Amino acid sequence: MITDGFTYVAVLIMLAGVLVSLEKGTGWALFRYLPAVVLVYLISMLLCTVGTWDMAATKPTYGALKNSLTYAMVFTMLLRCDIRKVLKLGPRMLLGFFSASLTIMIGFVVAFLVMKGLIGSDSWMALGALCGSWLGGSGNMVAVQAALGVSEADMGYALVVDSIDYSIWVMFLLWLITLAPRFNRWNKADTTKLDAVSRSLEEDAKLNTGAITFQSLILLLGTALIVSAVGANVGKMLNAAVPFFDKATWTILFITILGLIGAVSPLGRVAGSAEMSNVLLYSVIALLASRASLLELGDAPYWILTGFIILGVHFTLMFFLARLFHLDMFTACVASLANIGGTASAPVLAGTYSGSLIPVGILMALMGYVIGTPFGILVAHIMEMFQ
Repeated sequence: MITDGFTYVAVLIMLAGVLVSLEKGTGWALFRYLPAVVLVYLISMLLCTVGTWDMAATKPTYGALKNSLTYAMVFTMLLRCDIRKVLKLGPRMLLGFFSASLTIMIGFVVAFLVMKGLIGSDSWMALGALCGSWLGGSGNMVAVQAALGVSEADMGYALVVDSIDYSIWVMFLLWLITLAPRFNRWNKADTTKLDAVSRSLEEDAKLNTGAITFQSLILLLGTALIVSAVGANVGKMLNAAVPFFDKATWTILFITILGLIGAVSPLGRVAGSAEMSNVLLYSVIALLASRASLLELGDAPYWILTGFIILGVHFTLMFFLARLFHLDMFTACVASLANIGGTASAPVLAGTYSGSLIPVGILMALMGYVIGTPFGILVAHIMEMFQ
């Protein structure tokens, strides 16, 4: 049993490194169904379950690192989200994206009202964290967890839903988008502007490419860590002055603003922010999973059903909105996956429809990073009202 905090963290990060290397280097079919980020969580949970490390002895290390790395991760993720570029998606893309966001949020509230008797009336916190993920990405889930103080055991339920329900949803959307030509004709959707925006985004992306260097990585890491440290102190001061939000929520909101400002500054053009944010993300995911035992997931089937209710409400409402606004199949499907899957899967779905539209999928997913945390917290508090 591991009792040393440094060894505990080293094992977790090494686990993440090995799984990512296998995913990128082997081409094994396993990773098509269970991405490395999911396996990092599941294997870390398994190691926790069998008692690989002493929970009490490693708790101080976990407490010192979890929030600090989370704040740094949120900042580096937002450096890729240049709001000026997102606006170039045009009102139709933004309409599709926010339609998906709104219907997902409604789905969470409906599912909570239906299932709270089975998953517990206090499940609004874990569902709020899951909502952060399904509006933005795993980073937003972790950020909402930090803001709401969701326990690691409850997060285990949220991660099970995020893995199983999400995987089935991706497969469904990949099938659905093959019906795009027939749906677009039936729905009288015009894709002329969509194609024009895609070409423009590809040209802009080519202008912002650069080599990842030691200089860029150390600058990004140092900036992210100092922003995390300063943000934690600012969050504490804002909470004392305006206790409307707690310390963690103020910290996340403050860092989000800094990240958006950084994205339109020269720092936003420094190569390596995606890689750095992923390093931090996998580290945080491994840390979170290391405190959740699989023995505590006995009620997972009810949570999985809750996830399908959320997706069912989202799909039904999204269908009617697509019909109302004459949204094309690409916009509706990618908007859905940009929220629920983030940058990991939205570009894949976009590329399935047309290779030229991959940048649209990426930028729509990046928009989710901006709204995922604050809207996830909002939905959580709405559910709390119906507790």
